[in-house]
Amino acid sequence: MTRSAVSRAEVRGFPQRALPRPGRPRPADAGAGLVTGLFSIPEGMAYASIAGFNPVAGLYAGVVPAIVGSLTARTVLMVTTLTSAIALTSQSVLKDAGLDPGDAGNVATLTVLAGLVMLLMGILRLGVVMSFVSHAVMTGFSTGIALQIITGVLKDATGYRPAGHNRLHQLGDWLVHVADWQLAATLVALATVALWAVTGRVRRLKPVALLVAMVVVSLAVAVLGTEVELVRDIAHIPAALPGFSAPDVSAVPQLWSGAVAVALVALAQAASIGPSVPNPDGTRTSVNGDFAAQGLANLAGGLFQSMPTGGSLSRTGVAVDAGARTRWAGVLSGVLLALVVLACAPLAERIPMPVIGGLILIVGGELIWGKRHDIRLVLRTSWMSSAAMTATFLATTQLPLQRAIVLGAVLSLLLYCAQAARGTRVSALVRAADGTWTTAPVPDRLPPGEVTVLYYAGVSFFAELPRVEAALPRTEGARGAVLVLVVRGAPDVPSATMARLLERRAADLRDQGGRLVLAGARPGLVRVLEATGIDRALGPGGVVPADGALFGPLERALAEARAWQAAQGGSRSRPGRLADRAASAEARVRQRSPVPWSRRAGGHPGGPTPEAGSGARTEDGADEVTATVRRAVRTSRRST
Repeated sequence: MTRSAVSRAEVRGFPQRALPRPGRPRPADAGAGLVTGLFSIPEGMAYASIAGFNPVAGLYAGVVPAIVGSLTARTVLMVTTLTSAIALTSQSVLKDAGLDPGDAGNVATLTVLAGLVMLLMGILRLGVVMSFVSHAVMTGFSTGIALQIITGVLKDATGYRPAGHNRLHQLGDWLVHVADWQLAATLVALATVALWAVTGRVRRLKPVALLVAMVVVSLAVAVLGTEVELVRDIAHIPAALPGFSAPDVSAVPQLWSGAVAVALVALAQAASIGPSVPNPDGTRTSVNGDFAAQGLANLAGGLFQSMPTGGSLSRTGVAVDAGARTRWAGVLSGVLLALVVLACAPLAERIPMPVIGGLILIVGGELIWGKRHDIRLVLRTSWMSSAAMTATFLATTQLPLQRAIVLGAVLSLLLYCAQAARGTRVSALVRAADGTWTTAPVPDRLPPGEVTVLYYAGVSFFAELPRVEAALPRTEGARGAVLVLVVRGAPDVPSATMARLLERRAADLRDQGGRLVLAGARPGLVRVLEATGIDRALGPGGVVPADGALFGPLERALAEARAWQAAQGGSRSRPGRLADRAASAEARVRQRSPVPWSRRAGGHPGGPTPEAGSGARTEDGADEVTATVRRAVRTSRRST
């Protein structure tokens, strides 16, 4: 690959190479791939069945997508396959569009469209979008999904289908009608849960506890001849590899918006895998690269009878626990799953539905139990975060999932805006006797003839401007006053409302005979000030750009402020103006000198010591300052 091609690949979210190196498989990868592939049988079938899809589609979701996703993902051990949230969101999208989830063409269309959205987000480097979905919203959404998983299999686990549209109402109705549960189905589901719990206590069997429970209880049902519903009663599982499935182009208009929702759910779940599972080879993960890899997995899987897929934290955890070392573990999981389906499809049809119901109750219960710490953390953080989490949870139990996702995204943005506005700070800076700067309360009014230094810290968001404007001191009677506003903590590109505030504050001070000086403006902010004409309203020297020295811009702004005051007539007495001019010259020289004030002989007794990086003086500079001070003193004596 040429150097220019490498650069283009980096821009598109594939750092170093357009596709990651596959490397060589390790012996442990074969065992991890087998365990992961076998684990996909009960989980994939269960997720597909609770969402109303053919269980075969859930099985095939662990074949082609797992292979393609593992070969292209930047998170080496991430396994791309079907998850419960993706299955339920896909069902909701198809139902809302009035399309049959059992139609292979509709499923293929939704999968390919979701893949295109993921790929486009990866190419455009939109991984940062996921950071705007707050932890509180994701906690509420995940908990609501877990409740949907549980209520979706209550009929399979107990033989009683609860009534009601709302998931909470269904759960209540199910508990009230315990007498209507079918004994045989309930006992099979309980036996599945119990055997899983016992097997999970054996360390070596913990990764395959679900598989052991499924096989053993299914055999027991067959031997005892228990009358319960089987997989073959709802679907036929062919002993064949996934075949070509053509998307239905006519369904694109009804599904494209829903495909965005499916993609967002899948990418939000997968975004947490990279930080949780570091690459064993030491390479860096890339959210954008993972987005694109999941897009490629869905594009390929959609053409081969797969449902929409995404990075699965549970399946990735199984692979890691089983000893996965390279991306070949995920590749082999897809290959070995295909071989198992090819050889054992008739046996899969004999799995009792109460067994699958019991397995899904386990998965849903684990999801809720795993979120208990996150729920407690959100509840103890703030009432706004708690309200956002609760609202998202309730929306997930009541609304179609794609609408709940949009509501969650809106709540995340509102929560961000509120927290950003609350986090805005305006503080006064006062130089102490030792030369250091300390914070102080902001004065209610600008003292006339004096320099006031304020420090602004915020994101320049329009929602925070009322707090900023209320915190600034009043300008009435501020003749000869200079407000130095340190904006180093402001963003490069402020909002139009912030620009308007600066312009208005400068005009108010000018009308009162004062002045506004901005210190520490970053390059982007300087360009905005120049483009909007605010720099001209501030006057020459009214914008002091930021540099490497932390307090350097502030010192230059103070010098500019004192020089301006000295040039104004009538605002102060002549001796005071001359003294200010001498101080201004001293501050300017201090910026150019490498010798600190505290080290120069004959310095100001008890005078300020510049901060590190704020400038110092040479011996020549000291002579210049001394001469300036002496001239100012002589002139002052003559004038008095």
